[in-house]
Amino acid sequence: MQLHQLRYFVAVAEARHFTQAADLVGITQPSLSKQIHALESSLGAPLFERIRGNITLTAAGEVLLPLARRILADTDTAQREVQELMGLRRGRVRLGATPSLVTSLAPPVLRRFRDAHPNVDLRVEESGSQDLVRDLLRGELDLALIILPAQGTDPGLRVEPILRESLVVASVDPLPVTTDGGALHLTDLRGQPLLMFRAGYDLRDATLAACREAGFEPTFAVDGGEMDAVLSFVEAGLGVALVPGIVVARRPGIRVTPLAPPGVRRTIALARRREAVPTHAARE
Repeated sequence: MQLHQLRYFVAVAEARHFTQAADLVGITQPSLSKQIHALESSLGAPLFERIRGNITLTAAGEVLLPLARRILADTDTAQREVQELMGLRRGRVRLGATPSLVTSLAPPVLRRFRDAHPNVDLRVEESGSQDLVRDLLRGELDLALIILPAQGTDPGLRVEPILRESLVVASVDPLPVTTDGGALHLTDLRGQPLLMFRAGYDLRDATLAACREAGFEPTFAVDGGEMDAVLSFVEAGLGVALVPGIVVARRPGIRVTPLAPPGVRRTIALARRREAVPTHAARE
C-alpha cells in the first residue's frame, strides 16, 4: 500500500468519478485506475462498485476511507513539522470555531497571535460544533473552539474547557413582566415565537433541551437560521431567541434579558485530535 494510492482512493471517493478525481490529483485517468486496482489487489478487496457509470464505496471502501484520511493528514503534519524545524516553512494553523465564537472570542485572540507570529498562515473555518468535530477527526483541522455537548465528547478528541457562559433572551419587543429581579424564567417563553437555529447547531439543541426540561415544547416563528440570520430576524421583530450574551453586545437594537437561575449555560472548549501531535504553530 502506497501513500499516493491512498490519495488517489480518497480523491475518487470524494469525487465519485474517476476522470474528475484524476484531474484533481494531476494524473491521467488510466493511471489512476491502474493504481486503484493495485491498491485493491494489495488489500484483497474491491473498494468501489462500478454500476452503469455510478461509483459507490464497497463495505471495504467505507472502512478504509476514514483511515486513509487520517493517514494522509498525519503524513502532511509530519512533513510540515520537519520542514518547520528545518526552517523551510513558516507554519500553518487551521482553526475551527462556531459562528458565535468566530465573531466574538476569536478575533482578539487571533490578533494577538498574528502580532506574535506574523509569518504563520492562519486558516479559519466557521461551522457548528458537530461539523468541527468531524473535521478534527478527519485531520482537516488542527484546533477547534467547540461547545461541549451534555452527553460528552468523542473519545478521539482531547478537549480543554476554557470558559462557561450564560444564554440570554434576545428580543426587540417588550417581554412579559418579570418577577425575578428583571430576569425571565424559561416558562415565560411558553407560547413566545422563538427563532430557531438550523439542525446540527449547538444552540438549537441547548434551547430545545432547556424548554423541554422546563415542561413545554417551544413555538417556532422561523426555523433554520445561522447566527447572523437569527439576530437579524430578532431585529426585524419576528420573535425572540436564546443566544450567548457576548454576540448581542454589539447589536444596540436588540434587548437583552437574562434568565433566572438555573438558566441555560454552555461550556466552550479548545479541542484537538487526541492521537495527532500538534505542530509547533498549533501549539503556539
